Amino acid sequence: MVKESSVGKRVRSYRERLDMSIYDLAKKSGIAEDTINAIEKGEVLPALGVLTKLSRALGQRLGTFMDDQFKPDPIVTRAADLEARKIQQEGKNELGYASHSLAIGKPDRHMDPFRIEFAADGVDEVSSHEGEELIICISGEVELTYGAEKTTLKPGDTAYYNSVVKHGLRALGGKPASIYGVVFMPF
Repeated sequence: MVKESSVGKRVRSYRERLDMSIYDLAKKSGIAEDTINAIEKGEVLPALGVLTKLSRALGQRLGTFMDDQFKPDPIVTRAADLEARKIQQEGKNELGYASHSLAIGKPDRHMDPFRIEFAADGVDEVSSHEGEELIICISGEVELTYGAEKTTLKPGDTAYYNSVVKHGLRALGGKPASIYGVVFMPF
């Protein structure tokens, strides 16, 4: 059981504000009812692709479900804070990666930046959503699946792509990997 999740509470809150049933949200987002139910109960932390689909179906930006507080600009995320989140397994999901927002506290943002840590044995899964993404490999090797293509990224390599094409990322070589990723979704 995952610790009580503010993400799940927010998904439920926005769904209820729109007077949507879980069935309605599942139909609109393409996410299974069982998955939505588990997210709302805090039994599972959603992968970014799942949360992206839910946020779009609820008419909200991705950060709405991840921010806990407002901070004045500039938003600075210290490396030590990211390391502490990693140690606590914060943001870890069933696909074998942990995502850490780099913009917590900035509700008026138009991009969602993350540091993502991939486990060595992560699942190879693809998803799609509106918008664009930029990723920067910072450690290990990462495989980017983009449509039918697969590309290996090494530290320092970047990829920028249209997110409507099915895409996914995972660590290669039986070793963990990490990236910085920025997601932009038009609203």
